[in-house]
Amino acid sequence: MISYIRGDVLFRNEQSVVIDVNGIGYEVFVPYNVLCAMERAQGTQVELYTYLQVKEDGIALFGFADRQELAMFKHLITVSGIGPKGALGILSHMSTRDLMLAVLAEDAKAIAKAPGIGAKTASKLIIELKDKFKLEDTFDSGISAADLGVNAAAAKAAPESDETAEIKNEAVQALTALGYSSSEALKAVRSVPAEEGTTVEQLLKAALKYI
Repeated sequence: MISYIRGDVLFRNEQSVVIDVNGIGYEVFVPYNVLCAMERAQGTQVELYTYLQVKEDGIALFGFADRQELAMFKHLITVSGIGPKGALGILSHMSTRDLMLAVLAEDAKAIAKAPGIGAKTASKLIIELKDKFKLEDTFDSGISAADLGVNAAAAKAAPESDETAEIKNEAVQALTALGYSSSEALKAVRSVPAEEGTTVEQLLKAALKYI
């Protein structure tokens, strides 16, 4: 099993890069964000976390910028109807964080925008993966203080009361009623630090700054 690769970028193709490791060129299929980074890194040393697919008709190596992205890829290929190429297409369309938020918000429309993923497959993905994620996981998936506001660490650490959770739920529903997608609404509401006594109207006003 090849789980990690480090070497010099020789060149890139439409969906893959070729990396020289001690004189051997490995073709690695990567998401679009990694492909763009590889173009800038051509001629320099890079490292990727990889997944090796072995089939009767060939072997393919898939590479990712970090272990979170690789873990998401492995989750995706467990979904019936989604193979490695389909999972790569989803991760080329959405970041790990945005995909988690879409799954938690049951936003099938956002996922279905990925190439080769229809509405039925997107819905199946949500059903099969929703129990694997927690909202807290999104804090460890590339969300920075800039994404969440200056009190991001406090927001992560502070437990929410049932009343605060209910207010946030109402705010998400209100934003979706205004036409925002479920994942956009959830992300915006989660960006506002939880404070006891905040009303739905106050939370909405604050959340709209993050959309």
